[in-house]
Amino acid sequence: MSAPAPSTTRTSPRPARLERVGHFWQRVSEGRRIDELWNQFTVDARSSYGFYGKDVDWDEVNKLPAWKRPFRVAGQLFWAMTSKLTPARRVLLLVALVMLLFSGVKFQSGDTSLDVNLDFLAAMAFLLLLSLELADKVVMKRDLEIAREIQTWLVPSNPPAILNAEVAFHTRPQNSVAGDYYDAFYPLSDGAAGGKLMLVMADVAGKSVPAALLMATLQASLRTLASEGPGLSQLAERLNRYACAHSLGGQRFTTAVIAEFDPSSRTLTYVNAGHNYPVVRRGSGGTERLASSALPLGISAVTSFPSSTLELEPGDSLILFTDGVVEAFNSAGEEFSDGRWLNAIRSLPNLSAEDSLGYLMKSVEDFVGATRQSDDITCLVLRMK
Repeated sequence: MSAPAPSTTRTSPRPARLERVGHFWQRVSEGRRIDELWNQFTVDARSSYGFYGKDVDWDEVNKLPAWKRPFRVAGQLFWAMTSKLTPARRVLLLVALVMLLFSGVKFQSGDTSLDVNLDFLAAMAFLLLLSLELADKVVMKRDLEIAREIQTWLVPSNPPAILNAEVAFHTRPQNSVAGDYYDAFYPLSDGAAGGKLMLVMADVAGKSVPAALLMATLQASLRTLASEGPGLSQLAERLNRYACAHSLGGQRFTTAVIAEFDPSSRTLTYVNAGHNYPVVRRGSGGTERLASSALPLGISAVTSFPSSTLELEPGDSLILFTDGVVEAFNSAGEEFSDGRWLNAIRSLPNLSAEDSLGYLMKSVEDFVGATRQSDDITCLVLRMK
């Protein structure tokens, strides 16, 4: 009697396939949930619509009957997208669309019929066009990342040590590079000898690469001029003359707050050149605004920049910021606003400069949510000990 054959267990390939599909999905989605992906898609779609919608002649569209408007908007959006391509890629897109439109057409001649199917060729043409555009984007993104790395060298990465005070700063560029500039440095000493601390918050008109290049020239000019030890008003005047020479007739102006803080006396001297009014939050809970006293840098070479002085007490905080903070908007298009910003400052608990900054930025982020912003967001907090 022969022994029974040993039983074999056959492993189903299904779990292995599901595991591969899971790994593939993780790689594609980078581990994000469906709702996160949808929110990101919604933000991207709104941003793209806003970008291409600038080329739509809405006055002309609104004059048309209601039933014609969607077709006119679609046509102008299509041309807006097409016009962004190079001529060669534009032709490739049109060829792909023609192949797609004529795919499936049936020609009949007597007893002979011919079915034209160009779906595959059209898909390959679209894929080629996509690959060319992606290649450009990857190269540009790499260059922007390098520019962003260089830009980070121009602003402080760690706060300087300050007698009787502490400082913290935060920036979130709208693109890879920013037109906002913040700084906190000792122009004439290392701070150990009790020198004055210079604080700067500036916003170059425009965005992305052009604004970032002007921001770099502003940083270099200010650091060089400050090292010569002029008075604050004279420093602003010299900086303004340089800015006027490179502002394209006032088109590339810069709003700025330039301040000197004396740690030993807790005295702040400042010039506000058309910038958002900084806020002093007193330890008692009250607030004061540092109003603008001059035009932005780069508007007029003969502008004067009078300075003002105030005393800071233990527990007081000075908050410098750019307009990207108060003009941040949520998914409904509602601005954060100066009023909400003041309320957030008034509600500040007794925290360190770093924690105060985190508290204020969280109030903005909670309001904005996942909405992609149209401007850089920068803030600096100087807190008295």
